[in-house]
Amino acid sequence: MNRNTMKTIMIAACTALACIACLPAQADNGDVKQDTKDIRQDRRDLRQDRRDIRHDRHDLARDVAKGDTADAAKDRRDLRKDRRDRRQDRRDKRQDKRERRHDMVK
Repeated sequence: MNRNTMKTIMIAACTALACIACLPAQADNGDVKQDTKDIRQDRRDLRQDRRDIRHDRHDLARDVAKGDTADAAKDRRDLRKDRRDRRQDRRDKRQDKRERRHDMVK
């Protein structure tokens, strides 16, 4: 996978996360199926984030070994962004699990 493809995927993932963040909260409607679907999507996003982090770590190690400081700095920025995305996905997943537990009690 080349860098342009990775950039396109990351832009799409960030856009999707921004759109999801703008949606109203689902906790009030008592929809367990929707919460379960959200948890599945968050797990998928977490797997993608782990893949992106592995890829960026590999690129960073390669660039550092070659002495390419400009690309290494870019890879560090990408790595920070991927880790930030992973933290957000973890928070989303925890929130969805809380909502699902709350909906099951109702």
